[in-house]
Amino acid sequence: MSTSTRVRPVKAIALRPRSTAAIALAVVAGVLAFCWPLFMSADSALAGNPVAPLVLGLLLPVILAVVLVEISEGGLDPKAVAMLGVLSAVGAALRPLGAGTAGLETVFFLLVLAGRVFGAGFGFVLGATTLFGSALITGGVGPWLPYQMLAAALVGLGAGLLPPLGGRAEVLLLATYGLVAGLLYGLLMNLSFWPFTVGEDTQLSFVAGAPVAENLHRFVVYSVTTALGWDLVRGITNFVLIVVTGPAILATLRRAARKAAFR
Repeated sequence: MSTSTRVRPVKAIALRPRSTAAIALAVVAGVLAFCWPLFMSADSALAGNPVAPLVLGLLLPVILAVVLVEISEGGLDPKAVAMLGVLSAVGAALRPLGAGTAGLETVFFLLVLAGRVFGAGFGFVLGATTLFGSALITGGVGPWLPYQMLAAALVGLGAGLLPPLGGRAEVLLLATYGLVAGLLYGLLMNLSFWPFTVGEDTQLSFVAGAPVAENLHRFVVYSVTTALGWDLVRGITNFVLIVVTGPAILATLRRAARKAAFR
């Protein structure tokens, strides 16, 4: 395939206006779920309350369920469901190979490539189902799981929204996206627990009611000093795996998409 050939994603899951609105709602709810402590006043009843993220953790699966219902409302192609099941199972099986050791994650590269081939809606659903399946396999079910599912769903969604390219340019684009997505995924997960787990009265602590810029500075310092190494390894792993395996996997998935002829 020449570098001038532009390849567009196959829409394995067609997004209608209502399902598009549901995904947009999930994205907004996700941003609020991750970022709301930054806008909390000092006298808020939620300040320093460890129950707050647990409540949001219970709400996020409900929001994801609403998205899935809206996506399936128009009728899911059985072939798309089968492909979703296969790729979710493969992704769930791949994740324990890295298990996050030193930041090594072996699941996101496949999520990026599949989202690229089958479209944004498919990538969103695949991100959520893959992380859910891997959590069941590895025993990683906990209050952090809904945040992981939503963050992974956003990774798959973004992969399906990348501009059309082909050949080496496409692989380089996807690899760069995988690198950035690995870093952003780590930042989102840090933000989900940082306000409630770091002790008080330190330079890394969250301060309820403080200006957003001040808390963001504290968060950046915390992430750089405690998690940047892990996040970099995740991003670099994505980059290397996509560069090495991307052409073959993209060709295989696109061949499967042509044979499936999704309606």
